[in-house]
Amino acid sequence: MRRFFLALIVALTAVLAVPQLASAHVERPSYWPDPKPDCTISPCAGGKIPAIRSLASALTASAPGTTRVVCKPDSLTRLKASIANARQWGYRNRATVLSTLTAAQATQLLQVNTALFAMCSYSDIQPAVTASGNNDRVVVMPGLYTEPASRAAPTFDPACDKYETKSDGGDPGALSHEYQIHCPNDANLISVVGRDGGAGQAADPSPPLVDRHGIPNPGKCIRCNLQLEGSGVSDNDVVVEAGDAAAGNGGPSAVGHAKDVGIFVDRADGFVLRNLTVRHAREHDIYILETDGYVFDKFKTFYAGSYGVLTFVEDHGLIQNCEAAGNGDSGIYPGAGAPTLTHRDVSFYPTARYSQTVQYCDSHHNTGGFSGTDSHGTLIQYNNFFDNSLGFTTDVFTAAGHPGFPQEGNVIRNNNFYSNNFNAFAPGSDVAPFIGAPVGTGLWLAGGNDNVVQGNHFYDNWRRGLMLFAVPDATVCGPVLGDTKTPIPGCSVLGISTSFRNKFSGNVMGVAPGGVAKPNGTDFWWDSFPTNTGNCWWGNTAAAGKKVTTNGLLPNCANGTLPATSIGLGNVLAEAELVACLAGYQVSGYPNGNGTICSWSKTPAKPGSASAARMATSGEFVASDGTSQTSTYAQKQAFAELCASAETLSRTCAPFATILNNLGWVAATLQPQPADTTTAAVTTRKPLGLYTCEWWRKADDSAKAGMVQRIRNFAGGSVTGSGSNGVDKIIGYGNVLTNANATKLFNERCSTSYAGPFALYKLYGAAAAYSVAQR
Repeated sequence: MRRFFLALIVALTAVLAVPQLASAHVERPSYWPDPKPDCTISPCAGGKIPAIRSLASALTASAPGTTRVVCKPDSLTRLKASIANARQWGYRNRATVLSTLTAAQATQLLQVNTALFAMCSYSDIQPAVTASGNNDRVVVMPGLYTEPASRAAPTFDPACDKYETKSDGGDPGALSHEYQIHCPNDANLISVVGRDGGAGQAADPSPPLVDRHGIPNPGKCIRCNLQLEGSGVSDNDVVVEAGDAAAGNGGPSAVGHAKDVGIFVDRADGFVLRNLTVRHAREHDIYILETDGYVFDKFKTFYAGSYGVLTFVEDHGLIQNCEAAGNGDSGIYPGAGAPTLTHRDVSFYPTARYSQTVQYCDSHHNTGGFSGTDSHGTLIQYNNFFDNSLGFTTDVFTAAGHPGFPQEGNVIRNNNFYSNNFNAFAPGSDVAPFIGAPVGTGLWLAGGNDNVVQGNHFYDNWRRGLMLFAVPDATVCGPVLGDTKTPIPGCSVLGISTSFRNKFSGNVMGVAPGGVAKPNGTDFWWDSFPTNTGNCWWGNTAAAGKKVTTNGLLPNCANGTLPATSIGLGNVLAEAELVACLAGYQVSGYPNGNGTICSWSKTPAKPGSASAARMATSGEFVASDGTSQTSTYAQKQAFAELCASAETLSRTCAPFATILNNLGWVAATLQPQPADTTTAAVTTRKPLGLYTCEWWRKADDSAKAGMVQRIRNFAGGSVTGSGSNGVDKIIGYGNVLTNANATKLFNERCSTSYAGPFALYKLYGAAAAYSVAQR
């Protein structure tokens, strides 16, 4: 396969340059934990969502485990001030809910804390965690915890290099479980390692197992059933500071960061975290990995560089009563959750159930409110997603190394998605965007299957309420990078595996819960990709006297009873926009790029405003969601150039070849494809997430060449998904770009003023997923 890329980088590269949407993070080869309880300890760990132990029970001598108390000299003084404030004004564990503290509650809380203060023997959290074992508790009294000893621990310590491992794509920058055991504070301010190293790192499968059900070398419980909690009135009273304390709960993102992660939890089955705030970590404020059974309750995360809270390959999880704000990627990220619903392995998950639940949270003023690459079986309910650039996303970008392709089986119900018009890319933004986003959008499903979106309110999202679209070229059949192996057996070159059987019902569009009309730019937007089936919309309502607005006909499927009647027929305008904005996205040219090819980084006019009316009158805009005539033409031309340049049609282009030719959209002259350079490559070893546009701007040609090849190897790894029996198998390989096109991609998109924090591998992921296959 030869020239398959012209997407955006050959035909569009002269013009394109914004970040792309939330895609996978770089991780060690990871496995879903055994869902059965581990009864080698008592009580058993995992197998269910753990129960939260009350604060008062920490004083019960007969309770399992040992309580360790962490405090500051002024903890009781801080507590008394917090109690007085809560008694007079109330308190907020999340932005939209005001709670009260009764006199009886205040008296009991002070009594418990007074007793805890007498037990205090730690001034920092990490030593208390390190000293803890199974069933223990770490109670943290009110105060600011900067963890000076953890901060002083070396980062990228050469002594820890021997514990590094390779990602699924062969990238050398991943941190093994052994790494976390031996170097717990290399990357983390506070590290909770729940299991020992088992038979050692040498026993970890290499290459990784295709079937990701069950951790092959889990180790034995050493800190399972651990509860880490604040003892204050609310989650405001205990603050874990991973960056600059002078910034308070404000930004910018990752300001003064000392470590990549605020609180890291690794294989700690039965873990409970509650009643505290974490802020300003370079990547993630809270991060939990390969754990069966966890609860995050009553917590806040502020201004992490990437995710406020990240969960990865988890099971039996609960996130609730939380607030996440100011995060450069998204506030809440439950990625690659255990596939416990659709297409599950019934021998591993006998009963269909949710693997994780996110509820009663406020995620706002982030680039994205919620994201989750290849998330599975997650219940998202009773949350508020507002004042983000994009309220909510699930996706299949950067599929290699992310277990469980494609994303499937989430239930999104009874949430509010509103006013997601915050522009993280505008000058002066206090959020440093780690990714890009279509500003003004409530929710999108990028390549997901079998999702249910029901009973939500979508309002005042100036671009769109909800978007659904396929990601046709997220995977390719082969051959494998750098060899001549045959393609994956049974893989269809033109087979589409994303955006099937999604259901949208009972949602209220353009109306706030109190009944006030607050229209979206467009309520529902669907790409109607050819061969997609089973996507149905019914029972969705608008304001009194109004109709639900769409970009085309949406199948009702006889009120959802006949999903087979829904067949995508193709929407070339929608596909042209996706190709332009995801394969090319924003345009080069300091400082703001060229928005003609894609306006997603621009704030749309408020529907019904004088500005919107003026644009409509002038003819500049032809749709309520801000699609301009100029942009529509440019996107059609870019799409046509992409498809005309391919010697073999890609999955993205094949359904539209005849239409493009008949409409005469093929450009008369194609730009020549850039030739690969012979620049010597310099190899880097740090985690890929550390390499951003800011790094690219300063790197020399050799370092750039090495980085392009490294990302290519990462993105082009094998992609695993469930077979008909739910057992994992390799279903393809991640799509890649030529090195020359990747270099041009980074040069173009990193040229804008706001692109400094963008992660290079994330830019690469979406561009490759909408580009003609390069092997």
